[in-house]
Amino acid sequence: MIPARRVKQPSLSQLRAFAAVAEYLHFRDAAASIGMSQPALSGAVSALEEALGVQLLERTTRKVLLSPAGERLAVRARTVLDAVAELMEEAEAAQAPFTGVLRLGVIPTVAPYLLPTVLSLVHERYPELDLQVHEEQTSSLLEGLAAGRLDLLLLAVPLGVPGVSELPLFDEDFVLVAPEGHPLAGRGDIPREALKELDLLLLDEGHCLRDQALDICREAGRTEGTPVTTTAAGLSTLVQLVAGGLGVTLLPRTAVKVETARNTALSTGRFTAPAPSRRVALAMRTGTARHTEFEELAHALRGAMKRLPVRVVGAGPGSGSGAGE
Repeated sequence: MIPARRVKQPSLSQLRAFAAVAEYLHFRDAAASIGMSQPALSGAVSALEEALGVQLLERTTRKVLLSPAGERLAVRARTVLDAVAELMEEAEAAQAPFTGVLRLGVIPTVAPYLLPTVLSLVHERYPELDLQVHEEQTSSLLEGLAAGRLDLLLLAVPLGVPGVSELPLFDEDFVLVAPEGHPLAGRGDIPREALKELDLLLLDEGHCLRDQALDICREAGRTEGTPVTTTAAGLSTLVQLVAGGLGVTLLPRTAVKVETARNTALSTGRFTAPAPSRRVALAMRTGTARHTEFEELAHALRGAMKRLPVRVVGAGPGSGSGAGE
């Protein structure tokens, strides 16, 4: 039995030379098109034929023709060269920050209120960035980050998840939203202890805002036996339930203007300092190759969010507008 001949690996230089000859069917023109001398081009094509064990060209004194095998392999050679060119373009793009795709995951209690600021910043400062937004609950976002489905998260912290690094953006106070005429409506000195006995409406299980609100209530002395009505999947529904007189709720300050502006049946109240609050941050995989890029984005977002009713992390006292309700 005659053993099969082992084909040598062709080089990219040999493939370029052959593809040029296949296109021009003329050695001099082909050599000029790729910046190679004619003898070097001829030698590269001969070396490719030897490596593959196939005659690619039919050479005559007047012209060059492709052999049947050469016609078939010329298509393959061009496909390989195109793929290599795309690989190099992608590598160059990867070296440039804020280009290509960025898959951003955002929790529902942040997305409607912060995305206008995020999108405006990205469009103005990073026009080459292809931002793709995914709104999901925290557990789903963390799974997506770990699996590589998502690149960066915008959510409430701390997370306490191994392998995930946080880039804090700002802190924001919670505001009590109550029906108009409620004893606490409009007050600016509500003690946390007032949460002990209120008919509190919260989001469904799975929302981190629900867990944060329950933690605040426990800190205020609310017992586990005090009932909490949970009937809303989103903040908009929650606010409508409050307007209907079913109870009160807690909203982060960034959500207050959006959710209460058109409803005259609602009123807000502020807690005495230090008010209950939450921290919002970007979260990324620890050791991600894009950590410098994400750190720069976090810095830019902190600057853009100074216009919001929040306390930007690292910006010193008085940061944020304090307005918005």
